[in-house]
Amino acid sequence: MNPTPPPLSPPLDGITVVGVEQAVAAPFATRQLADLGARVIKVERPGTGDFARHYDESVKGSSSYFVWLNRSKESLTLDLKSPPGREVLGRLLQRADVLVQNLAPGAAERLGLGAAALRQRYPRLIACAISGYSSGGPWAARKAYDLLVQSEAGLLSVTGTPAEPARVGISVADIAAGMYAYSGILTALYLRATTGAVCPVETSLFDALGEWMGAPALLTDGSGREPGRAGAQHATIAPYGPFTARDGRTIVVAVQNQREWASFCAVVLGDPHLAADERFARNSARVAHREELDKRIARRFAELDAPAAVDLLDRAGVAHARLNTMAEFLNHPDLSKGDRWRQITTPGGPVRALTPPVRLGPFQPQMGPVPAVGQHTDTILAELGFDPHQIAQFHTTGTV
Repeated sequence: MNPTPPPLSPPLDGITVVGVEQAVAAPFATRQLADLGARVIKVERPGTGDFARHYDESVKGSSSYFVWLNRSKESLTLDLKSPPGREVLGRLLQRADVLVQNLAPGAAERLGLGAAALRQRYPRLIACAISGYSSGGPWAARKAYDLLVQSEAGLLSVTGTPAEPARVGISVADIAAGMYAYSGILTALYLRATTGAVCPVETSLFDALGEWMGAPALLTDGSGREPGRAGAQHATIAPYGPFTARDGRTIVVAVQNQREWASFCAVVLGDPHLAADERFARNSARVAHREELDKRIARRFAELDAPAAVDLLDRAGVAHARLNTMAEFLNHPDLSKGDRWRQITTPGGPVRALTPPVRLGPFQPQMGPVPAVGQHTDTILAELGFDPHQIAQFHTTGTV
């Protein structure tokens, strides 16, 4: 009888990451590294910690952002402006594989955490910097918050209604930068493991969101025409958007190609000849005559209750969705039946959290507790070789 094989170690087991981090972008990158089994030590301000802890108190006294972004981490409080605080960080970086920081413009260099200085002192350390704008560009010194970057990158010009722009409802610029930092760090770790070469990683909120704006940017550059704002519809595809059924429920319809358009006309609208109407025969024509088309579809949906409309859409092979609230999303069957929920611990008690969206075969994600401010400070200091008297002195002087 074959013995049960031992559980596999997480992919990043043995990797230590130090996060001199705050808010969203850097914590999102480091949390994903923690999901893969890296040890992540989060450096926070003594007393108050990461200011994102205090955005709200929605999750058993903790902020929703902080709980989302900081599970499985250890919290070390340090005054990095003090010489003893910088000494502690130095000892920590001697043992670390990765440093991630998203400090304010110029702060990293003042603290000796710029890429060049780090490379000289810690040749094996992968330094990742996340900024608002490119470090070598003319806007390097500007503060950059998510809404400001959404504005500068043109996202607000394509989001909202024709009458009014709207901010994307999540911190999309921060999230984009965190994703590119995460993938860049993984690439740098692979490069170091396979070649021994160590290279710094750098991204910015503006650069990351600018990449995501590629399609509307190319459309504008190629045609000279701005895509504009189309509300919940698609700026360049029609029909593609929400329609209200007779019972008041909203169904979002997405027709992607000519075959689907013909089937939609025949089965859902009950008018197969409409597919060949010159106003609607091509996608570009449908976009140009969107108002007429939407009125035609709206009249048909007003004749149908939502279940009947969904049945016709299914028979036509046309993609559709419900316009869910957040509460409806939380109870979505694809989450509950897909085994996506886990329980994690927070300073205020247990809460549920979604597993990472990428599944890696037999590897289980690491989903540990969300730390209290400075929860692991004394343990980490002792691990770095500081004796009890020194640790007590650090507390007395406000170093930690």
